[in-house]
Amino acid sequence: MPDRLKELREKGLLRELKRFRQDGVYLEYNGKNYINLSSNDYLGISGIKDFQTEFFASLDANSFHMGALSSRLLTGNSACTENLETYLSGLYGRECLVYNSGYHANTGILPAIAEKNDLIVADKLVHASIIDGIRLCTCEFKRYKHNDYNDLERILEQYAGKYRTVYIVTESIFSMDGDTADLKRLAELKDRYRAKLYVDEAHAFGVTGESGLGCAHSQQLVHRIEYIVFTLGKAGASEGAFIVCDSGTKQWLINKSRTLIFTTATPPVNILWTHFIIKKIVGMNREREHLRQITERLRDRLAGHNIPYNILGNTHIIPIVTGENDKCIALSEKMQSKGIWVMPVRYPSVPAGQARIRLSLTAAMSNEHTDLVYESILA
Repeated sequence: MPDRLKELREKGLLRELKRFRQDGVYLEYNGKNYINLSSNDYLGISGIKDFQTEFFASLDANSFHMGALSSRLLTGNSACTENLETYLSGLYGRECLVYNSGYHANTGILPAIAEKNDLIVADKLVHASIIDGIRLCTCEFKRYKHNDYNDLERILEQYAGKYRTVYIVTESIFSMDGDTADLKRLAELKDRYRAKLYVDEAHAFGVTGESGLGCAHSQQLVHRIEYIVFTLGKAGASEGAFIVCDSGTKQWLINKSRTLIFTTATPPVNILWTHFIIKKIVGMNREREHLRQITERLRDRLAGHNIPYNILGNTHIIPIVTGENDKCIALSEKMQSKGIWVMPVRYPSVPAGQARIRLSLTAAMSNEHTDLVYESILA
């Protein structure tokens, strides 16, 4: 172990925990304030003190326990959780099932639905939680080139008839590249080859669409996609996740999804906060529009220079791809010296040779904030 840790350190790959103090768009580290560009708090909710005050004032301490006390299938299921699922079902027009995290969802749902005689075909750049979920499956697994639907169709043509069920797996907004999947094209391919579609909307929830309900909802595809997973710890400023699916799938997951069955449920007070915040999110169109505007402005400014960022993306996630780890670390340190908190994203979080700085914009930022980010990159 010590030798392997030394090797990680020498390669610039050693990870360490740091202690921060969060304050809206800013964070404090070692006594210095930074503009936080490594946050997933896309709507800036965590810094809205009025929301916290309103939520705490609404609580009735006699109506719930602080802890869930056991798994949902034992005694941990509460009215709070069922009320949240009913509310979410009303928003999406389908059944919903709440999980403790996005990681729990992806590592619990995929092994429950995909069986031995099935095939999973996943986008090359899906999140680590999806990869880990696939590794727990008993079925076979193939990957298609990122957002390359000709490559996907080639695989489907060759293999679809050889398996009981084929599952196409993708993200809607990709967490490391900031680009989007063509969900309509995927739904067409899914129907053509009698496959099923699984979409992770972790980075779209709260941000995309008039009500912030994600890419599938904004494109009126909710009823054409069999499995849609949303996480609540990003724009939702909470914790947990939920899947939008049909009633049969929900019942199957309650019986077969190990990360739901064998883990203590989320405490009711957290569920109540989530429910409170989602009701706020659906009305936060002004924040979504502001995020869109500052994103377009920064992307347009970056496009005017020879900066290696992903020009194909159009979302609030903007990767500055440096390639090698040492260049990535150097850019991170330079930006931090200018008061911009960014972290180097290196292998194995991204493929070797594709190290990057990931700029995560939030609605709490102003044009002045993004100007400082832009200037720190060019400095």
